[in-house]
Amino acid sequence: MPGNNLDVYLEPLIEELTLLWEVGVNTYDASMNRNFNMRAALLWTISDFPALANLSGWSTKGEFACPSCHKDTCSKLLRYSGKHCYMGHRRFLASDHRFRKDKRSFNGFEEHDKAPSQLSGDMVLRELDGHTHTFGRLNNDNRKLPYNWKKRSIFFELPYWKGNILRHNLDVMHIESNVCESVLATILGLDKSKDHAKARDDLQEKGIRPELHPVVDESGKRYYPPPCFLMNRAEKEIFCGVLKQIKVPDGYSSNISKCISKKPPKIFGLKSHDNHILMQQLFPLALCRVLPKQVRAPLIDLCNFFRGLCSKVLHARELIELERRIALTLCHLERIFPPSFFDIMVHLPIHLATEARLAGLVQYRWMYPVERYLSTLKAYVRNRSRLEGSIAEGYLAEECVVFCARYLNDIETRSNQASRNRDGNIDTRVELPIFVNPGRHLRGVNIVNWDVDTMKRAHQYVLYNCEIVQPFLSEHREMIRNQNHRLRIRDIERIHNETFTSWFANQ
Repeated sequence: MPGNNLDVYLEPLIEELTLLWEVGVNTYDASMNRNFNMRAALLWTISDFPALANLSGWSTKGEFACPSCHKDTCSKLLRYSGKHCYMGHRRFLASDHRFRKDKRSFNGFEEHDKAPSQLSGDMVLRELDGHTHTFGRLNNDNRKLPYNWKKRSIFFELPYWKGNILRHNLDVMHIESNVCESVLATILGLDKSKDHAKARDDLQEKGIRPELHPVVDESGKRYYPPPCFLMNRAEKEIFCGVLKQIKVPDGYSSNISKCISKKPPKIFGLKSHDNHILMQQLFPLALCRVLPKQVRAPLIDLCNFFRGLCSKVLHARELIELERRIALTLCHLERIFPPSFFDIMVHLPIHLATEARLAGLVQYRWMYPVERYLSTLKAYVRNRSRLEGSIAEGYLAEECVVFCARYLNDIETRSNQASRNRDGNIDTRVELPIFVNPGRHLRGVNIVNWDVDTMKRAHQYVLYNCEIVQPFLSEHREMIRNQNHRLRIRDIERIHNETFTSWFANQ
């Protein structure tokens, strides 16, 4: 890996981007059937967290690991765990919030600092003014730069780069995945749990959470009191049992049940998208019957934060509320989990809502499409000693196959093959569009006899999700509203659900 020497490989790109900004390139517009001078600018970079250090020049390790907090990163070195923890989220609360004066529940001190300010391009250039960096693995003459700086990023060669408010995106995909893994491992007591013997020794050294300090009995053996966030065996079985039995629509996610074991209860082998589905959809459901409320509520709030952040529509007022909620949620987690739980990945969500306010939807800024395309390129490799040549040859072969497939109409190819869940030919005799496909079973047939109530609910679900029935739904609601002026909305909905099927059958 090139590491900080990545700038050497980026020099041709910077030259082309500068040309596109200052001069432009003559380009053909097919819609207008004429040429025009095209100019372009680089908005920001998209990468995982380690690569962000190579692109920005700010090291994402050590005391000042947060690139957004910069020199104001609140971190403490844990003596026994041997790593830094990143807490101090009370700084992001309102100045009059009661948590700011709560010593006992946090680190033993009151919090009077303000949230760190946004790091501008001019501030970066002032901090690195007069410092130079010579690239090369064998070069050791570079002097130490202030704080966590390792170099001046080559992107500052672009004339407009210092004016960009957001220059490097925090990757929501990897942050969400790492947070989910940390939470699951800690509450289930898995191998990667953040609650271990060294974490308890750190608590004892700092003099906080006395109920979790190690206890030495008469025989000299150390005993570690069970924390409130650790599930007992019965709760683990309930939690894993719920996740094991959940079924989702085809293509919604992978088969997560294969990664869950009930005896012994544990979770293993999850991918990034599995953690995404767990965090936003399944985790709150599985937590409903386990853990105390003071532990369960902040974890569900954390899931709701990621779900709101990944919405397809974002409003400024909702993002402001997400900023407030994530600060409060992380403060609640600080009162529950040990300091070793708060690695840099658990701290970074505090900045995600702010970045969404500046740059918009996370779907255009996370690593999912990049990772998928990298997986495609890796599949082209046939000779591991000639990686670049294998990828180029595989890409060219793929282009040729796609080009030829467009002229083969009578042969099934990748571009015209039917989906694996195709139910057959369309039945034009059916009037409702929801029933135009006859349907077929995917595997072995399993006949199930439904009771009257279940059949009624299934029938109702089909009608409610049929587009052609929507006008009748509105008409029936309006009729009930006109007949019962004094009823509340929930009572109108109850009567509507109970009587719509029979009313619709007579129309």
